[in-house]
Amino acid sequence: MTEARDDKLLILVDIGNTNTVFGIYQQDQLVEAFRLASTRERTADEYMALLLPLFQRAGLDPSHAEAVVLSSVVPPLEATFNRLAERFFHSEVLFVHPESDTGMAVLYDNPAEVGADRVVNAVAARAEHGAPVVVVDFGTATTFDVVDAQGHYAGGLITPGIQISAEALYARTSRLSRVDIRRPQTLIGPNTVSAIQAGLYYGYVGLVDGILRRLKDEVAGLETVIATGGLASLIESGSEHITAVDQMLTLKGLKLIYERNR
Repeated sequence: MTEARDDKLLILVDIGNTNTVFGIYQQDQLVEAFRLASTRERTADEYMALLLPLFQRAGLDPSHAEAVVLSSVVPPLEATFNRLAERFFHSEVLFVHPESDTGMAVLYDNPAEVGADRVVNAVAARAEHGAPVVVVDFGTATTFDVVDAQGHYAGGLITPGIQISAEALYARTSRLSRVDIRRPQTLIGPNTVSAIQAGLYYGYVGLVDGILRRLKDEVAGLETVIATGGLASLIESGSEHITAVDQMLTLKGLKLIYERNR
């Protein structure tokens, strides 16, 4: 029987519409995380060229990968990352889909329609916070995912992300400029840039809290709301209903699913 190596790595990959996040676990410890743009035209060789210096800088050997676990909402990139896993990590990929054995019943009419990351987030949130719980993921789209009191994935809501809203405002108006998404110092903007920022920020916080307030009315016993994604901390700072931010939630969920299926 081969003795287990202490330096073996578990590679977790979450392919989103905008970014792809790599999480590297070693002996149950998240030792590094990388974020690359989810570029559909990029080849496996190009991703390897980007990843190699990141692994070298972290002092990690990709050939020590024990497994690669991947969730994706960008199907065209899945074959690319499968080749990347074979050539860079010398490992096959465990693809996580809503139909995978996640230990969580998915109550969607058609479970195949649910983004894999949404179910993965729900698995991690239930494991850490119990049920019921809601996950708000601030990505390209903002998703609200509900785990009911029985611990089932009950469904959720999908809204345009705040960055999409900002870009639409810029694209469809003649005199409004593109602005950074930030929390303005005042609600009433004294100039056009701060007025746009106030409208985007407080308008979006109002959208998020309005939905969460209705969910608390509908889901008995719901108290815990976990936020994740790029702008989670920014929106949480103005929200009345988000209780915690966890930027590693998806990676934690992927690890839990791997341990269940290993």
